[in-house]
Amino acid sequence: MPTTIDPGGWPRRGEEGPAVVALGGGHGLSATLRALRHVTNRLTAVVTVADDGGSSGRLRQEFDCLPPGDLRMALASLCDESEWGLTWRDVLQHRFSGEGELDNHALGNLLILALWQLLGDEVEGLNWVGRLLGIHGRVIPMSASPLVIEADVVDGDERSRVSGQVAVATTRGRLENVAVVPEGAQAHPEAIRAIEEAEWVVLGPGSWYTSVLPHVILPSLREALVTTRARRAVVLNLTAQSGETDGMTAADLLRVLREHAPALRLDVVLADPSTIEDLGDLERVAGAMGATVILRQVRTGDSMCNHDPLRLAAAFRDAFDGVVGDVGIGGAPGD
Repeated sequence: MPTTIDPGGWPRRGEEGPAVVALGGGHGLSATLRALRHVTNRLTAVVTVADDGGSSGRLRQEFDCLPPGDLRMALASLCDESEWGLTWRDVLQHRFSGEGELDNHALGNLLILALWQLLGDEVEGLNWVGRLLGIHGRVIPMSASPLVIEADVVDGDERSRVSGQVAVATTRGRLENVAVVPEGAQAHPEAIRAIEEAEWVVLGPGSWYTSVLPHVILPSLREALVTTRARRAVVLNLTAQSGETDGMTAADLLRVLREHAPALRLDVVLADPSTIEDLGDLERVAGAMGATVILRQVRTGDSMCNHDPLRLAAAFRDAFDGVVGDVGIGGAPGD
């Protein structure tokens, strides 16, 4: 089917599909987006802006800007799998290696920063990068200002307050009292609008405390997630994350969401059966939040704990179509 152009000058490809908003950051959001682009072209990524490490952290400190790294990864994940899309994806993700100040900077981070400075508008700058790449959907920061994640880390009898995404993600111990600073930070109006107009909202997978949880901690974004008429899905992680979720079960991940957003109701929880330690416990917690657990094999067939885009896309289609029966490997619902 030939590509057509909408009134705003953006590529329109085939059938549009449901309006879906995916929230998160890093590799977890990337997995969701690479799956959802097979399901819909009406796709919006709402991305965390708390990264303070690597290239993003350096640019954030030097230019007092949003950290562009997670936004760059989301854009790259929405590229079309054509020669054009794959080439520009690789350009966006290219990381310089050398002895000078460019060392370890991702080219895409610099491109995004350049457009922000030229246009003076974060969303418009991301739209222009998306237009260059010909992405499926759009990318929006969760807030117009950079955020800081803080948490208490409990290790035996020791308790300390740590600040910054890298510190929260890597300090050993149980995380408590997770917060986003500044407390009065507002969600980006475009993020709120996308959630209000969505048919489905998807949270996870990803770094639970630093990529997923911030969306339900930021008050105005949490309110939008609670009051939206969209249905809500959570995709659970395939493995525990060293430092953040050591020793936590799949049900514990949902308990963390419920603790920070008691009024948040869910419709679907997607999980790979190979990762569930206690299905009964997971179903009880999910049920208390209003959700049905859908078990699907969504991991890759190799030894790596990664989501397979096509398998996850099929799981999303089942969730969106209301097909909730269990599926065996290679089988159909109810087999």
